[in-house]
Amino acid sequence: MAIATYSLVALDCPDPPALAEFYASVLGGEVKPYNDNWYDLYAPGGHRISFQRVPDHRPPDWPNADSNSQQLHLDFDVPDIGAAQAQVLALGATPLDLDDEGGTRGFRVYADPAGHPFCLCKG
Repeated sequence: MAIATYSLVALDCPDPPALAEFYASVLGGEVKPYNDNWYDLYAPGGHRISFQRVPDHRPPDWPNADSNSQQLHLDFDVPDIGAAQAQVLALGATPLDLDDEGGTRGFRVYADPAGHPFCLCKG
């Protein structure tokens, strides 16, 4: 028997509405403000990601070889990594690790506009 049920993932960031809109453009869904410091994205499939204002937010420096802390990352399955990459870059993502080992690794790493790492994975 489960102890808990999933509710949401919350991401610290300096600008909640902007980051919520970034992820809404990636995943679809509806952005709803709770207040000026907290926005929720209700994504298709019943998933929720929340965005919490932290004025002094410092993004992780993973996958830097000198860092072992990624703090958090999100994985998104996509049918075509190349096409998805072009779209997330156009939305403001930053490439962190695009070396997919000749296509054998099956994922590429990016940062969202607030610096949180996420991966596009062959779905």
